Amino acid sequence: MGAKKDIQIEKQVEKLASYGLTNKEIAEALGFDDSTLKRKFENFLVKGRANLKQRLKKKQIQVAMSGNVSMLIWLGKQYLDQSEKVVETGDYQINIKRKTPTPSCTKVSEGRLNTSPKGRGK
Repeated sequence: MGAKKDIQIEKQVEKLASYGLTNKEIAEALGFDDSTLKRKFENFLVKGRANLKQRLKKKQIQVAMSGNVSMLIWLGKQYLDQSEKVVETGDYQINIKRKTPTPSCTKVSEGRLNTSPKGRGK
């Protein structure tokens, strides 16, 4: 009868871990110290949490494939190394048309403003 009780507790530990409960929460629910729980049932904790992760990933993919753009972007970042980072290279020129130049800029020619620090302009 003791072996049957252990199997039931093992299944409970795995099930509670698959719901995302912490070791402390599981230990409290089953009347164990959390260090005892981890020592005696670590395999079932790991298996339950792996089950949770698998179900969550499956659901995320279902949500993304149903058209949720945010989830598609997030999954792309997680699994495909996609990013929103924009890499800018090269020189840029800003053309501003004003009737009078601002004090931090000096007029160069034809509406183009030199925004370089003094003494460093081209």
